[in-house]
Amino acid sequence: MKIWTYQRPFELQGQPWRVEVVSSFNSVTSRLVHDDRLIEEHSFIAAEGIRTLVHKHTLAELDAGTGTLRVEVGYFNFWNVGIRVYLDEVLVHESHPGRDIDHGEKKHGPKPERVEQYRAQTDRWEETKYSVYADIGLGLLFFAAGKLTGDLSTAALIGAAAGLALVLAQRFVTVDLLGGFAVFGTIMLLISAGFSLAFQSEFMVQIKSTVLGLLVAGLMFADGLIRKGEFFGARIQRYLPFTIVPQRVAAGMGAVGLLMAGLNYGVAVAFSEDAWLTYTTFLDTPLSVCLTYAVFLWARQTPPLGPDVQAD
Repeated sequence: MKIWTYQRPFELQGQPWRVEVVSSFNSVTSRLVHDDRLIEEHSFIAAEGIRTLVHKHTLAELDAGTGTLRVEVGYFNFWNVGIRVYLDEVLVHESHPGRDIDHGEKKHGPKPERVEQYRAQTDRWEETKYSVYADIGLGLLFFAAGKLTGDLSTAALIGAAAGLALVLAQRFVTVDLLGGFAVFGTIMLLISAGFSLAFQSEFMVQIKSTVLGLLVAGLMFADGLIRKGEFFGARIQRYLPFTIVPQRVAAGMGAVGLLMAGLNYGVAVAFSEDAWLTYTTFLDTPLSVCLTYAVFLWARQTPPLGPDVQAD
């Protein structure tokens, strides 16, 4: 997805040129354009590190004059790019005189470990993307069914049936559909539907999230403390672009589940039903996201110091 396009025009031997630098979430592309004709484009993957890109051409080959053109394109700070234009190795144009367009590469240039990490993450995503799609699809199906039927119990049963269908489909396909949380989500939807059907009072429906939260917290704590995060912690890793300590993330998510379960119960008991509905609709999810992000930061695994690097 494109974030921004930088336009850097210049004139050479009386003819119009420009450089277009397109920045997206995962890459940066530089395009050299002469009189609205694309001459060349180069790009780099942002996750691998910032680079200074170079366009070099003989003008005679482009029917654009004489001499050898070299255009350097780079970041001179975190959010802006500049160009340097050379004709026969003589500087003839700078978009930002006095600014070092090699600054980005010098400070955040490609490093072997970063390139290796990005490629490993790319390979992992290719292996697990179908299970992530399955998880998202189950969530969207539950939401749509809830909206259309107006009955969360029915929506949970529909979602659970779809999850069981995934389990069956896995027997006939080679891609991994269940490597994420599809199975776990199906079990939770079945429990949710059974809970809603068994207890018809409005208060019991309100504290359903508390009961499920305690159950999830217990499972997370058990995974973190007994299995060292081999089940839930390892699955959460599939969704993250960095390496985590599975035991930490499982234990941390257990703590988040316990806290959110307690908050839900407190709001249900101490406040009105309308207040609880406002909390569960507008506050519960943002707070959960913030706490989960804090757990990921705590669980993030930092690379070991090299032999020539000492801790402060």
